[in-house]
Amino acid sequence: MHNIKISVVGCGYWGKNLVRNFSEIGALHSVCDANSELANVASQTYGIPALTLEQVLQSDVDGVVIAAPAAQHFDLTQKVLKAGKHVFVEKPLSLKVEEARKLCELSTQADRKLMVGHLLQYHPAFLELKQLISKGNLGRLQYIYSNRLNLGKFRNEENILWSFAPHDISMILSLASDLPEKVYATGACHLNPRIHDVTTTHMSFKNGIQAHIFVSWLHPYKEQKLVVVGDRGMAVFDDGLPWGEKLKLYPHQVTWVDGLPQPEKADVVHVPLEVAEPLKLECQHFIDSIKNNKKPRTDGFEGLQVLQVLEAAQQSLHSSTTVTLNNEVALYFTHETAIVDAGCEIGQGTKIWHFSHIIKGTKIGEDCVIGQNVMIGPDVVIGDRCKVQNNVSLYKGVVLEDGVFCGPSCVFTNVHNPRAEIERKDEFRKTHVERGVTIGANATIVCGNRLGAYSLIGAGAVVTKNVKPHAVMVGNPAKQIGWVSHAGEKLGEDLVCPREGRLYKIVEENLIEIKENNTIKTA
Repeated sequence: MHNIKISVVGCGYWGKNLVRNFSEIGALHSVCDANSELANVASQTYGIPALTLEQVLQSDVDGVVIAAPAAQHFDLTQKVLKAGKHVFVEKPLSLKVEEARKLCELSTQADRKLMVGHLLQYHPAFLELKQLISKGNLGRLQYIYSNRLNLGKFRNEENILWSFAPHDISMILSLASDLPEKVYATGACHLNPRIHDVTTTHMSFKNGIQAHIFVSWLHPYKEQKLVVVGDRGMAVFDDGLPWGEKLKLYPHQVTWVDGLPQPEKADVVHVPLEVAEPLKLECQHFIDSIKNNKKPRTDGFEGLQVLQVLEAAQQSLHSSTTVTLNNEVALYFTHETAIVDAGCEIGQGTKIWHFSHIIKGTKIGEDCVIGQNVMIGPDVVIGDRCKVQNNVSLYKGVVLEDGVFCGPSCVFTNVHNPRAEIERKDEFRKTHVERGVTIGANATIVCGNRLGAYSLIGAGAVVTKNVKPHAVMVGNPAKQIGWVSHAGEKLGEDLVCPREGRLYKIVEENLIEIKENNTIKTA
């Protein structure tokens, strides 16, 4: 793919940092700002043209970065997506949940990346914190809180909640892996009777995690701290400290003696970090998402969830009541002619196109594409990143693991000897399709068989028995004629993938991948 070209819209307070980083990465194509003086300074500094927004949208840039005031985010992002460009918009995604939802749907329809600037999700300390949690160092998470405090920068267009809290909400939602069930916020207006200077937001999650966020721009000193408490340890991410002290692990324990909890304190562990500018990592992530066609870590749907919490907190501030969030918000795209029955689970980023029907009990993972006139269910299970092309029916008993491709009009069965007048629902046979399998157009998969990982079923083939991993199957009945790599490339006599360079060998009539250290791995 060609080198990614980026245009930055907004060269002011924060935009100038984005301009610098994209220039240093070597991706900066142009800048744009309503203030021509700011645009010209950036243009002269980095040797790139200053364009109008219309010129940016008509240019050959791949992505547009929006660092304009929050009130302009929805309008600008919508224009950029409709022009067919990928978008990286600074937080918040919009000022209204409904607008953010429209942007998510538009990015899905346009097949363009939509990324939101929740910077701290790209901070090396936060990334390492997530690794500690995934490894079980903290055990089951119980409580999370963050402080984001400073004297200024005072704003008149948004309160402290909308100015400071999005980053902390983003981190907490990432750690909790869910939206909160309930949100309660309280605060005070000291400088302006209509704008809160101080807020505290409390969140309760279905999994038992409790969290709160304290933000203020009327504070005597600067503090940016995230504390995570688990039942096996605690961690603190303090961005105000030097790199060697930003992330600390406290492996404290609590034991019970005579029915009373007793603390067992342990020595603090300074977690080593790779020193890197978070903003540069964030900018590079946007470029990589475009280049590799991957979902951004903080995509539009993540930005939508943050906005839901912000809106609930704002509502709580005004009403002085606890707000209950609806966690059933659809984070996937469904064409207006498609039908999704109640009782289905559809993963984030999945697209369901014209005249398709998803029947009750079906589970579809994230980032799948369901083509036109597809019928799935009931009780079918589909993994992440699968593609089911037009005119395919997946019946009860079919399981697709991650990354499976079902070509147009391929056929699955679920009974060996069907009769229109005889009920055989108790005779359904399972068909299990393992990870990465490709099924060609018009192929038929007879039920009761298992298709091994990364195998390739040729167009029109009829599979009547189990298929080995990586096998290439053609004909009626299908017979193996060779082997295919993880990348879908047919292997020659040297058993080397021409695309990825992976080396394989045949052991006991099965294809085995050889790793760099000469060990072998079952393919």
